[in-house]
Amino acid sequence: MKPKLLVLASTFPGTPGDGTPAFVLDLAWQQAKEFDVTVLTPMTPGAKPAESIASPDGTTAVHVVRYRYFFKRWEDLAHGAILDNLKARKSRLLQVPLLAHFLFYGTRRLVRQLQPAAIHSHWVIPQGILATLAAPKVPMLVTTHGGDIYALNSAPMLALKRWVFGRAKAITTVNSQMKARLVEWGQPDEKISLLPMGVDTASVGELAAKTAKVAGQMLVVGRLVEKKGIEYLFEALRLLNARGVVLGKLVVIGDGPIRADLEAKTAGLNVEFRGQRGRAEVHQAIAESEVMLIPSVTAANGDQEGLPVTLLEGGAGQICVVASDLPGIDEVITTEESGLLVPQRDAVALAGALERVLGDAKLRAELAAGIAKSVKRFDINVIGAGYNQVLKSIASEENLA
Repeated sequence: MKPKLLVLASTFPGTPGDGTPAFVLDLAWQQAKEFDVTVLTPMTPGAKPAESIASPDGTTAVHVVRYRYFFKRWEDLAHGAILDNLKARKSRLLQVPLLAHFLFYGTRRLVRQLQPAAIHSHWVIPQGILATLAAPKVPMLVTTHGGDIYALNSAPMLALKRWVFGRAKAITTVNSQMKARLVEWGQPDEKISLLPMGVDTASVGELAAKTAKVAGQMLVVGRLVEKKGIEYLFEALRLLNARGVVLGKLVVIGDGPIRADLEAKTAGLNVEFRGQRGRAEVHQAIAESEVMLIPSVTAANGDQEGLPVTLLEGGAGQICVVASDLPGIDEVITTEESGLLVPQRDAVALAGALERVLGDAKLRAELAAGIAKSVKRFDINVIGAGYNQVLKSIASEENLA
């Protein structure tokens, strides 16, 4: 019998193909090779309160329990990114204490029911905090993804995060800068593993290999929020139009609180907003596009990317990438070898890089091949094995039998 693992997350697909990032589910399927996995996550529209979800190859499955935390009509705090949802509508603050309340009691109930060997908390806020309070005796792995390190660093919040990290048995994070910050906050280097999320590089690559490119098509994938920096891409496109550069279509996949503002800024540009799409459609768009753009920025509240999973998917799909030179991204892309990096918020530099790759098929092919090679180390099987190794090292011995 496998030891039990309780996974806590606030971003998790509610229904198949709903477009919600599925990296927690992908990793949970890998964890299910070594553990009996139960995921506790907030309710989202159309989702089931409890279900078992099998992996695509049918070899593993995870149990999913979703908790209600507000009146159904307005229950949307966890539908997407919590910080961005709060920024978009301050009234959602009313949902925060109730989400924390039901996460705390849901965790405590499942710990009593399952007797897990370990807890894996994705994000220190709120999952890590509530797990530490609800199950202080269960060994915990905390995974930080970006916003929980880069944002919410007032003195009280920083003290709270340090307390959680100090109580955790292990920490994983997705880029070297975040690991260095954790060490600055007093965590031992040996307690922290650099383990980003993973992607199924083989299946994405196979799709790309058999799909014809749409001439000139460019692609952006991600939640439509400030830190994605998409407005600077629009500025770059206008600069190229002014130079007389012939541009193909820019496809934007994703949704979010600033979508209307972004759409208003595309007058005269060839931009198609497709909204939130499931993984199959995202991978198809990667396969048929010639260039992926990741113009990410550091948001006003300090939030920024940790390591975008879409970058890894694009790399697996052998697409040429132009991206902002930010921590995490620069650990995947070596400029001129596996993509082009430009300074964040620099529309002129972004336009120059985009003009180069659109006008040079040989360069596009070389950079696409380079990033495909770079992301092989992020294959989900490799990443999953790394997480399972960390979890087995911290799991309580009495529950490993």
